[in-house]
Formats: sequence, structure tokens, C-alpha cells
Amino acid sequence: MNPPLRLGVDLGGSKIEILALAADGQERLRRRIATPQGDYQATVMAIAGLVEAVENELHQRGSVGIGIPGAESLSSGLIKNANSTCLIGKPLRRDLQALLQREVRLANDANCFALSEARDGSGYGAASVFGVILGTGVGGGIVIDGHILAGHNAIAGEWGHNPLPPGSPEEWPGPACYCGRRGCIESWLSGPALAADHLRHSGEALSAEQIGERAAAGDAACAASLSRYESRLGRALATVINLLDPEVIVLGGGLSKISQFYRNLPASCAPHVFSDTFSTRIVAPRHGDSSGVRGAAWLWPAPG
Repeated sequence: MNPPLRLGVDLGGSKIEILALAADGQERLRRRIATPQGDYQATVMAIAGLVEAVENELHQRGSVGIGIPGAESLSSGLIKNANSTCLIGKPLRRDLQALLQREVRLANDANCFALSEARDGSGYGAASVFGVILGTGVGGGIVIDGHILAGHNAIAGEWGHNPLPPGSPEEWPGPACYCGRRGCIESWLSGPALAADHLRHSGEALSAEQIGERAAAGDAACAASLSRYESRLGRALATVINLLDPEVIVLGGGLSKISQFYRNLPASCAPHVFSDTFSTRIVAPRHGDSSGVRGAAWLWPAPG
């Protein structure tokens, strides 16, 4: 008899991924499809279809955990703070439970990332882990003693919508953010924000990935853009360290692949940390792009 299943779903802006984990945490199956753009009902049906297809293929029913780019309101049960705006104001968990005929657990995608890395990733064994998403948006998740800290208002870890700590005068008032404010950390530190900053300074339109690659190859303009980015990221992370003082910070998202960050960020953070010592480890994710979907599966304890 096969072991029971945990199913994790990572609902992203461009893709939906599902992962089936056995009771011992071993991967059994993984599938990925494109996210229906701007269509809530199609998104719900796509998630339910993936779950059904995986269970049919494995001939087993599993628990379902879903990482989402937002949070579920504790008062209304509706989705809030989602950069996939078609989800905002929708009863996602209720709708999925009706289709799947079972309880479904939802968590912010950054919380799922942090949980995965704390359970059996780069933060394994640490009492406190702050998981950072640096990608299309900027998110964060907090895991204490192996458990997600969701917070009283279900917004714990949402550092991306605090203002970037002051730096040079040119940073004021900062770019507009989709949340309606200006100068949010997300509006400076997302992948599109890095690309926009590089365009402003160099006149060249490059993606964040291209900027990282060219900087590593010796391009001076791209190196300067990464230097500005590191200064901003160091200041932003220092505010988290001063408040939470995590043992480990794990970087995730597309920008986490830029290797120089792990060499340079401690020096960028340290001057802004309110301590005479600074030993917080800033590390790459062990599970890479898989951490979000793994964390969603880990929202459930071992079935059986």
C-alpha cells in the first residue's frame, strides 16, 4: 500500500504548480500549468483540475495545502493583499472546498516558502527563520520553532509594504506601488523595480536576470545597479533584523539566484542593525523554486 499523500499547490501569477509528497516527505509527482490570467473562476477550476488529475494518476486522495500571493482575511474569509488582483475579495478557500469536497488550508506564498526552508531546507534547525521572496513582488514569511507566524491580522512578514528606510535624496518619495502608496520596499526591490532603476540610470532596458548576468561578466552599469539594489536591500533587511532578530534569513524568488548577494549583504545590513554584533546568516534556499509548493504541502501534518 502506498503511503498517504500531502498535496501542495503554489498559485503564482504566471504558473500553478502542484506537488505530491509521501508521508516521509519524498516527492512522488509534480505538475505545472499556466495560470489563467485575470480570471478568478478559471483559476479555481484549474487548481481543482490539477488536484483531481494528480489523485487519479496516483490512485490516492490527499490533503491539500495552497500557497497564495496574498492572505485570507480572518474576519471575512475573503482574499486580501494579493498582487494577483483577480483573487482580491474572493472566497477562494470556500470555493475550493466546495469543489474538492474536503478541508483546504491556505497560506501566503512567502509563509509557505519560509516553512519549507525551516522544515528541511537552509533554515533547518534554526529557532527563527525569515523567508524572503524577491521576484515579481516582495514578500516575507516568519517561522518560529517550525510553525508559521501568521499574526493577529494575518499579515506577519509583510515587510514589502513598509517604506524603504531613507538613503539618497533621489529615493524620495519613491516609485508608486500597486497598494496605493509610494516608496514601498516592494517598489524598490522587486525584479521589475530593479529593471526600472537600471533603465532610469543607464537608459538600457534589461530584465533583472540580465542585469545580474551582465554584472557578473563585468558590465559597469549593471554592477552599479546591483550595488544600489544591495544598499536598499541591506537597509530593508536591517529593519526586519532589528524587529525580529531571526537566526536565519533565506532569500527566495528569481533575484535570490544572484550569487553576489550572499557575499555582500551582511556588510550592507550591519551598519543599520542596532547591535554591536551581527551574526544572522543570509543564505540561498535549499529547495530553490520548489520551496513554495513544498511548504504548501507541509501546511498539513503527516497523514495517516
